[in-house]
Amino acid sequence: MKIHKLLRKNIAALSPYSSARDEYTGEAMVFLDANENPFNEPFNRYPDPLQRKLKRKIAALKNIEEAKIFLGNGSDEPIDLLIRAFCEPGLDNIVSIDPTYGMYRVAADISGIELRKVSLTPDFQLDTKDLLAAADEHTKLIFLCSPNNPTGNSLVKEDMLEIVKKFGGLVIVDEAYIDFAPGKTLLSVLQNFPNLVVLQTFSKAWGMAGIRLGMAFASADIIRVLNKIKYPYNLNTLTQQKAIEQIENKEQVDNWIKRLISERKKMAEELINFPFVIKVYPSDANFLLVKMYDAQGIYNYLVEEGIIVRDRSKVHLCDDSLRITIGSEEENTTLLTTFKNLI
Repeated sequence: MKIHKLLRKNIAALSPYSSARDEYTGEAMVFLDANENPFNEPFNRYPDPLQRKLKRKIAALKNIEEAKIFLGNGSDEPIDLLIRAFCEPGLDNIVSIDPTYGMYRVAADISGIELRKVSLTPDFQLDTKDLLAAADEHTKLIFLCSPNNPTGNSLVKEDMLEIVKKFGGLVIVDEAYIDFAPGKTLLSVLQNFPNLVVLQTFSKAWGMAGIRLGMAFASADIIRVLNKIKYPYNLNTLTQQKAIEQIENKEQVDNWIKRLISERKKMAEELINFPFVIKVYPSDANFLLVKMYDAQGIYNYLVEEGIIVRDRSKVHLCDDSLRITIGSEEENTTLLTTFKNLI
């Protein structure tokens, strides 16, 4: 695949901003190049614009080359950058599954790009024929989310790879919840597909939504494009430091994942026993989509009790459903107890 043929012409011709820390890397005794305040170290210094130390940690963690890693302000940043780099406003379009994560549409709307929704099947899987049929010569990107939000299920791997093989543009697979679905990532086959982009995040399993750190994995050519158009210092020093600390404490994260998967199973078994619950959908994420009678009324009741879940009743294929995040054992018990008071 020739990435430059997919790029917007102005992006291909763009000369990126070069910061002081782009022009020099390494160790030095005196830094007088970036007009920084000499006091209040280390926060007086601009952060590494390419996050080299953190990328080394992530490369070892994910068994992937540093040149194939982009780090952004949440996954929303690479989503936005991919659209801005490859889609010409008023001409190109994007294809996305429905239902799915809402930021794909928001980012497309901000850039003036048409987004075409293709419904999942009733069991929340891909209709590969319909998805490919929705694309035309102006379709630059296809967004897939697996495990999907808000449905919670993983898409069939073979179906996703069929899309990757047959589509002439980029396929972005958002794996924000992949840590709760062991063995289902596409990261292991990334090297085989130059048009595949895999997104992951520190927000979910890593318990770091507050530091806003997302990861994009792709060919070195695509990563160079993202680095070319990102803001120079898109990740602050504190975010980089905290991520490194958490990677070095991976045993704790693994324990969190194990506990949350266990709680997810327990919650699914408990919730289906309530008379107002119609169905608990299978989940590979850290949440459950639960179909119930009078979902909106139950949502309002929970709000009055100080418990906040997500009402997804008006989302395509999710009629009368609430999305319930798996919390701590104590939080989950509180929810179940509150439900019992409705009986």
